[in-house]
Amino acid sequence: MKPKVFVTRPLPAEALEILIRQAEVTIRPDDKPLPEEELVKAAREVEGLLVAGACVSSKVLESSAKLRAISNAGVGYDNIDIAGCNARRIPVTNAAGVLEETTADLAFALLLAAARRIVEGDRYIRDGRWKEWQWGLMHGAEVHGKTLGIYGFGNIGRAMARRGRGFSMRILYYQRHRAPESVEKEIGAQFVDRETLLRESDFISLHVPLTDETRHAIGGPELALMKPTAILVNTAR
Repeated sequence: MKPKVFVTRPLPAEALEILIRQAEVTIRPDDKPLPEEELVKAAREVEGLLVAGACVSSKVLESSAKLRAISNAGVGYDNIDIAGCNARRIPVTNAAGVLEETTADLAFALLLAAARRIVEGDRYIRDGRWKEWQWGLMHGAEVHGKTLGIYGFGNIGRAMARRGRGFSMRILYYQRHRAPESVEKEIGAQFVDRETLLRESDFISLHVPLTDETRHAIGGPELALMKPTAILVNTAR
C-alpha cells in the first residue's frame, strides 16, 4: 500500500508526477497561505507532508500520529517545529542549494535599484511628475568601483561577491569563521571584522541564517557605524 502524502500548494507538475508514482497524493488546489486548522485536519491521516509556505507547528505534529516524514519545498525550514520532529524522530528534508544564484541575483538587483533609484524614478514618471531633464534629478549613487560588504560569506554571500566583482567593486566580508584562502583569492574578497565592514562599506548585503545570534544583527548601533550614504540590502531571514 502506498503511503499517503498531503501537498500544501499546487507545485510544478514535473515534481508532483515523481511523487504521485510513489505515493497516494492529495494536493491542496489553492496557491495561498494554509490556515493551521486546515493543516491539522489534513495531516491526521497521512504519512508524509510536502510543505510549501505553510507552518508545521507543534499543534500540527500533535494531531498527526501517522506522520513519518516532512519535506519542505524550499531552503529554509524555520516554518517547521524541528524540536517536535526530533522528539518524534520524524525526518525533515529541504531543497538546500537550489536558490543560491537566484537569491544573489535578487540581492544585486535590489542593490542596483536602490543605488540608481529605479523604483523611485519609475514612480516619478508614472505619476506624471517628469517634465524635463534637470541636473541632479534622480542621479542616485555610483555602484562601479565602490565597496561591497558581505555580512555572511556562505554560498549566497560568495555568489553576491562574484557579482560585485563584475562591477569592479572592492569586496569585504565578515562572518564568524574566515573562509579558506583559496576562496578569498578566487573571489577577491577580504576578511574584516564586523565594525570595519560596517564603517567602510558603501553597500552592505546580509546573507546569514536566522538564529538567536543573528536576530537583530543590524540595529541602531550598527546603522550609526555605517556611512550616511551607505545602502543596506537584506535578503536573509
